[in-house]
Amino acid sequence: MAVLKVKFTKTRRDKLAQILWILNWVSVVSGIILFSLGLFLKIEIKKRNEVMAKGDINSVPNMLISVGVIACIINFLGGKICYDCSDANKFSRWKLVMLPYIICTFCFTFCILVGSLMCYTMRNELEESLYLGLRDAIKFYKDTDIPGRCFLKKTVDLLQIGFHCCGNNGFRDWFEIQWVSPRYLNMASKDVLDRLKSNIDGKFLVDGVPFSCCNPSSPRPCIQYQLTNNSAHYNYDFLTEELNIWMKGCREALLDYYTGIMRSIGIAALLIWLFELSVLIGVRYLQTAMKNVLLLGNLEGESDGWLLENSFVETAKYNINIIKNLGKTNQISTVSSMNDPNINVQNTDCGKTNVTTKSIPEAR
Repeated sequence: MAVLKVKFTKTRRDKLAQILWILNWVSVVSGIILFSLGLFLKIEIKKRNEVMAKGDINSVPNMLISVGVIACIINFLGGKICYDCSDANKFSRWKLVMLPYIICTFCFTFCILVGSLMCYTMRNELEESLYLGLRDAIKFYKDTDIPGRCFLKKTVDLLQIGFHCCGNNGFRDWFEIQWVSPRYLNMASKDVLDRLKSNIDGKFLVDGVPFSCCNPSSPRPCIQYQLTNNSAHYNYDFLTEELNIWMKGCREALLDYYTGIMRSIGIAALLIWLFELSVLIGVRYLQTAMKNVLLLGNLEGESDGWLLENSFVETAKYNINIIKNLGKTNQISTVSSMNDPNINVQNTDCGKTNVTTKSIPEAR
């Protein structure tokens, strides 16, 4: 029994073909949108590539870009097919192409669904990439004279100013590394020497943060050094006072930023998937209706259209059997050969037989 059978008159078939022709061109625009969203996400990730570790975070934008390009090609072809399907004579040239086209389009729409779901599942990979990348960037913050690292100070400063954040997990990350370049340390100062000697690794560690961590909206001048020393500042209590530096870590700030972008892209991709799926269903109805009208032989009459010719269970069993029999078409079954009446039949006289031919009487 056919699934979701619908009866189509010639007028309904023509209208369906015209509507699908328009919708396929709209789908070309949706493919351009997918391509643009993937390209936008790829550019946004590349902007802050210096503070991200190498990983699979580009898989989502690359997939969206690929699916967008394929959508433009497939829907352009679909528009041509639907335009020709308004004429039964023109449909005959696409009759053998439409079913493979529908199968390929179904796989393509499934890729759109996968791409939209990946926008919600890559948060963990992105968080790990940001953690490792920011850890290394902060670690090499002081290396302004080393090629390949000299740009990291500017990158981290702009990041902290732009995203209102400080450190990787928080401002205390700066307490654990030497972020002041040795060229700016006064080695004649006793305080500097004492700090270098007090650390087992010989690093100059301070309870301070770079200027880019300062909050310009704070009414009090920024306190970026000796943050934990109450006696170093007037009317200051480290434990109770609201510090005038950014409290949020840059990993959390960037993760929220990219999560918001990917959530929006995921919703857009999901809506495009639903739209593409509806167009695919319409093309399937058109293909079956046009196929049946050709079988009936009456191009002006009614015909049935459906999604599946048989039930879901029968269709699944049929496809499973096809998959099982792949690669077995050239094999000869011994059981079937035993029942073949053309095998083991003795040959009769293969020589020439004497056949008496009638002679044509001579005209007298």
